[in-house]
Amino acid sequence: MNDEAYRKRIERYRPRLEAELKELEAMREQTVQDREPVQLDQQSVGRLSRMDAMQAQQMAMAAERRRQVQIARIHRALQQMETEDYGFCVTCGREIPDGRLDADPAAHLCVACAGANAP
Repeated sequence: MNDEAYRKRIERYRPRLEAELKELEAMREQTVQDREPVQLDQQSVGRLSRMDAMQAQQMAMAAERRRQVQIARIHRALQQMETEDYGFCVTCGREIPDGRLDADPAAHLCVACAGANAP
C-alpha cells in the first residue's frame, strides 16, 4: 500500500473510531449508577425487587466489560494509526481488506487469522 492510499485509509477510519470511542465513554459515564452495589436492606426493598436489581446490576457490569474491551480495541487501532501499522494483521502482517474495516474499523486480524483464533 502506498503512502497516499494509507493516508486516505486513515482519513476514512479515524473519525469513525474517534466517534465510537466518544460514544462508549459517554455510555460508560451514564451507567455508573447501574453498576453500583445493590442495597441488601429488606426493610426498604422487597426480596424480588432486590433480586431484579441484582440482575440488572450484573447485566450493567457485563455491558461495561464489553465496553471496556471495545474501548481497548479502539485505542489499539488509533495507536496503530500513529505507528503506521493500521490495517495490517498483527498475526500474519497481511493487509486487512477495506470491507472488513468497514464492518469493524478496530479489527486487528485478517479474516483468516481471526478464523484460526476462533474457539
